[in-house]
Amino acid sequence: MEKILEILKAIDPTIDYENIDNLIDGKVLDSLQIVTLVTEISNKFDITISPKYLEPKYFNSVDAIWEMVQDIQDEL
Repeated sequence: MEKILEILKAIDPTIDYENIDNLIDGKVLDSLQIVTLVTEISNKFDITISPKYLEPKYFNSVDAIWEMVQDIQDEL
């Protein structure tokens, strides 16, 4: 989970990622930041995020992102 926090803090260090659960739904991250997030997660964890995971519920919080990464890794 620390790797995800590192990625997010590199995108915008002013956001309190540990206490927010609406990164997408609350429009905390803009579209360019979301694309960067998806790309960085894919690269850092060496996974492909399929279209079925490109929904806000998978990116609204650090915990949701971490669960998505684990689910994808379990599918490999």
